[in-house]
Formats: sequence, C-alpha cells, structure tokens
Amino acid sequence: MKLRIATYNIHKGVSTLGSMPRIHGLKQALVSMEADILFLQEVQGRHDKYATRHAALWPDQGQHQFLAGDSHYAAYGMNAVYDHGHHGNALLSRFPLVTATNQDVSDHAFEARGILHCVVKTEQCDVHCYVIHLGLFARSRKRQTAALIDAVEASSPPDAPLIIAGDFNDWTNQLSDSLRARLGVTEVFDQDLPSRGFGTYLRMLSGRGVMTKPARTFPAALPWLRLDRIYVRGFRVQAAQVLHGPLWAKLSDHAPIVASLELK
Repeated sequence: MKLRIATYNIHKGVSTLGSMPRIHGLKQALVSMEADILFLQEVQGRHDKYATRHAALWPDQGQHQFLAGDSHYAAYGMNAVYDHGHHGNALLSRFPLVTATNQDVSDHAFEARGILHCVVKTEQCDVHCYVIHLGLFARSRKRQTAALIDAVEASSPPDAPLIIAGDFNDWTNQLSDSLRARLGVTEVFDQDLPSRGFGTYLRMLSGRGVMTKPARTFPAALPWLRLDRIYVRGFRVQAAQVLHGPLWAKLSDHAPIVASLELK
C-alpha cells in the first residue's frame, strides 16, 4: 500500500501580511498536492470577525470542512478558544476515520495546544495519525513531546503503523532523539541520503551513522528554520520534499512538506 501525505501550517487561512483571506487559494493548493492524508495546523474552526468583514471570501463552514470538500473525511481538534471563534489542528483523509480524539497538552495559559489522534481505515490496515503543534518555548515543547510519547504508547499498539506530523517549533532539533528512541519512528528526511552529499556516505562507512536533520520550512518565502516534521513507523519513505516558491509564500508563513510512503 502506498500513501501520499502532507503536513502544513496554514496560518488560519489568511495572508502573512495583513489579514486577507487566502482560504480559497489554499484549497486549490491542497488539491494540487494530491495527498491521501493531510495534517494541518492553525486551522480556523470559526472566526466571526473575518466572516463579517470578508463575507464573500470566508466560507460558511469550518476551514477543515471547507478544505476537505467532497473528496476527504475531516476531523478537527479545537485548541484555542476566544470570544469570536476558535482554531486548532485538523486531519483530512481520503480514507474513513474510525476514531478522532483531541487531547489538551497546553503548558500555560498563553498557548493552547493539543494532540489530534485519528485512526484512519485504509484498505490494508488501520493507520494511527497524530497531528501536533508544539509551543514556542523549549521547556513547553519538551513536556509536550513527553505527553505525545505517552499518548502514542497509550492509544496505539506497539506494532501499529503510525504517522506523527505537524509544526514542532523545534528549530534546534532537540526532540527527535526521544521520539526515535521511545516510539521507533524515523523522520521522512532521515533517508534523504543523496541530497546530503558524500560526507553522509563517509559517516555511514565509518560507522558514525547519518547526520539527521529535518528540512527547512520557515519562513515560506525563504525557508531557513527546521520547524515542521513527519515521523513514521511501519512505512518506507519513497520520497519527501518541501514545496516552496512564490505561490506557497503567499499562502502561509510555513512551507508544506509532502511525502510518499509505502507500507512495510
């Protein structure tokens, strides 16, 4: 079985400069990805002010429902709630969703964060999918990663295929080792050996292993920081790429990652 997946922080469907809606352009861009499963962050479930101010451009339904359209099933995990609306994470899937649960992992009152866990029923097996958006502070991210590991261990069998994807805000790459050690996952760019040059092969031959670095995804106009990740277990990574360029720079402050997977 092969899957095409993507992770994308959509910046609440508004432009990075100002607050003009980009949700219709985002929908077209997501369709162009041809992804079976999409892991989305900063999804606007409701925003009364934008709906009033931009009535012709703002969908009548939640962004997760609008972006899913008729081609995907949708699940939404509401995290941040305010007087005029709310936002959170979402998962869109071509395959039916068996279950969808959202766990609050907020570390303090100023950043509402959650883990959206969905069980996706494919033709061959159930795939456990976790959508994550970690906090801006290192200590918060460390505690939230520990909560993520506990949640995965408690909610999925140890041999189940799984995908963890989202905005980790982990620009110093401090969290990957604990995820690999505890959950047996790999990041989709770990196996991107050709692009890492001859030095990578020398390290492998010398027994020192591979220098594992996630891809640069932020800011979208000129990606430099390594914020967004896709971790997998039970899959071979056939290809992975960051989508960047003028189009993507207009849609969000993050560039999306798209990966092609094959079930082991």
